[in-house]
Amino acid sequence: MSTKLSAVLITQNAAEQLPACLQSLHFADEIIVVDSGSNDHTLAVAHKAGAKVIHQEWLGFGRQKQFAITQASYDWVLCIDSDERVSDELKSSIQQTLNNPKHTAYRMPRSNRFMGRFLKHGEGYPDWSLRLFNRRHAKWSDDAVHEKVIHEDSVGTLTGDLLHESGEDIARYFDKQNRYTTLQAQQLFKRGKQCSLAQLVLSPLFRFIRFYLFKRGFMDGVPGLVHILIGCFNSFSKYAKLIELHRLHKQP
Repeated sequence: MSTKLSAVLITQNAAEQLPACLQSLHFADEIIVVDSGSNDHTLAVAHKAGAKVIHQEWLGFGRQKQFAITQASYDWVLCIDSDERVSDELKSSIQQTLNNPKHTAYRMPRSNRFMGRFLKHGEGYPDWSLRLFNRRHAKWSDDAVHEKVIHEDSVGTLTGDLLHESGEDIARYFDKQNRYTTLQAQQLFKRGKQCSLAQLVLSPLFRFIRFYLFKRGFMDGVPGLVHILIGCFNSFSKYAKLIELHRLHKQP
């Protein structure tokens, strides 16, 4: 008999993206939706799909996701976002794996849709994401942004893509990245991290060389170029904001 699986996600005003996400999770034994205060039709969509809906005020990405997995009925959890979908190949891989798990955590390739196409190279793919795990042996970090799964044992690899369909235009993508880089800079500042002029300049450059040239981001055409240039600007923005924070706190 296959191991029982809880599909877990956090939401806020995700009514537009949620139906396709929940449809792709119907193979799970239960679906848990932890919502932080939606004022659209998110809750109605979740209830209609048969999900268990729980309200939790926003704790930050890491702590919100950790709270969500504690609400699951089963130890094996699949954590995805409302703008992601489990492909048929990934679904089969998950089901086969849970028949006889060899590891306590599994990563999967994530394919990101950007400017109308799924990226298959560079920074946008395979974008390895650890999302399937036994919560007795792994947990989400407390990071407010760019949270990660902290695990005890070796990690297995699944086949099939986790499809990321954000539905964002570039303007909204910039807005989100601006918020993320602010949170990243604040995290680094709290940890006492500093940034040199060399790091401010070289971090974006090395990111471009690694992902656009060595990881062949150029093969994704214009979307691939735009994606990595925004990524490079994010590196610059994060460290520029960190420098600003240090200078502001030095002022009398």
